[in-house]
Amino acid sequence: MKKNKKGNKISFFRYLSIFLLIVSILVLILVYFINVLPLEYFIVLVGLIAITDLFAVMLLLSKGKVRNAIGIVVTIILLIVMIFGITYELNTLDFLKQFGFNSYKTETYNVVVLNNSEYDELSDLEGKSIAHLDLDDHSGLSKAVDKIKDEINFTDVIGEDISELSNMLVSANSPAIILEDAQLSILEEENNELYNDIEIIWSIDIEIELAKIGESVDVTDDSFNVLISGIDTYGSITKVSRSDVNILVTVNPSSHEILLTSIPRDYYVLLPEFNEYDKLTHAGIYGIETSVSAIENLLDTTINYYVKVNFTSLIDIVDAIGGITIESNYDFTSKDGYHFTKGINTLNGKEALSFARERAAFAEGDRIRGQNQEIILEALINKAMSSSIITNYIELLNALDDKFVTNITNEEITDFIKKQIAEMPSWNIESISLDGSNAYDYTYSYKSQKLYVMKPYEESVLNAQEKINNTLLQ
Repeated sequence: MKKNKKGNKISFFRYLSIFLLIVSILVLILVYFINVLPLEYFIVLVGLIAITDLFAVMLLLSKGKVRNAIGIVVTIILLIVMIFGITYELNTLDFLKQFGFNSYKTETYNVVVLNNSEYDELSDLEGKSIAHLDLDDHSGLSKAVDKIKDEINFTDVIGEDISELSNMLVSANSPAIILEDAQLSILEEENNELYNDIEIIWSIDIEIELAKIGESVDVTDDSFNVLISGIDTYGSITKVSRSDVNILVTVNPSSHEILLTSIPRDYYVLLPEFNEYDKLTHAGIYGIETSVSAIENLLDTTINYYVKVNFTSLIDIVDAIGGITIESNYDFTSKDGYHFTKGINTLNGKEALSFARERAAFAEGDRIRGQNQEIILEALINKAMSSSIITNYIELLNALDDKFVTNITNEEITDFIKKQIAEMPSWNIESISLDGSNAYDYTYSYKSQKLYVMKPYEESVLNAQEKINNTLLQ
């Protein structure tokens, strides 16, 4: 009987030892595939796990109850640590899958009528006319019109811009018009009275393949530009919408310099695809590629990468890392009712979004908003680089799930992280904002009426170009 008990105990210790070795190997395999540890660090990790495992196994398989008991305690501790490690690793692998894989944008087209009309559903427009923009200039619109024609027969009427389509609807020249969600947002901003008098009776999401954007570089050695584009929507990040945040991040991995260049949303810029001028925020309704080309043209530089986020992204990210601490240059209350004092403020996700969006509280409006957006971004970078991020790591990765799109590949991001771990550099972050004069002018998206725009100061643009070039070449 004693022999059986002794044999069972030895078998248990052996199985426990084998289980420890299997878990250890799994940990190392996952670390290898994540590929963020420099080779020397990985070798040290292998050695450390091998030594601790050997120590635990020797205690488990040696003679003596005390040694066996210590071996069990050490093994359980090692297993708990490694299982937590595996959880972190699996979440990291899942997170890294999001990099470089997005290849499309989503446009949501709506059939719009006056809310006091007799048309309640799409079939009511059978044989009527529906006005829309030129199909040759909008591939997504062309697909949406084809879908509508699968449902009903109607007469096409072409309008030049959102304003002309709106006038057709009001004057009854066309009982219905087709507008994309982002175009509806422009209508709400520029003609709120009409916006409140319309309703949507049919909608469809159209996915459009993105053209290749940016030129990849060796991010561990070569300088590069990343456009942070924040769109003014909640929900799906693939949707096109107005780009209310436009920050060009210039990174020099050799000199460890980061330059944040904030561009006001209403900056009057050339849209190269259409060879016409518009507000920069309107570039976003045609997709991230239009925002990229407009800023490249403005600042005479190449944008290698982009990261596109929305309102939901910012709220979830800030909350996931346990909030951020910012230093406000002003004492103000936002239109959302949040109060910010001049000096240090600790913000949750909704407060951070409100801080980043507010402009009505300032005489200088969008100029201050751009500066505040840079303050938020710098706070996020500093929090992400701090040791406190470890305790919120899983929450952060979960918050980032489907909350951004980017053309940065997972190999590029892991190579960059690997170099940071190897060198542990101290980064210098500088912020600048473009400036301009308040004006009214015609825009590509709303041609028939002058809208508020900010006309660029040439010296402000030239100064930004010089600083960007200096950062890239340092």
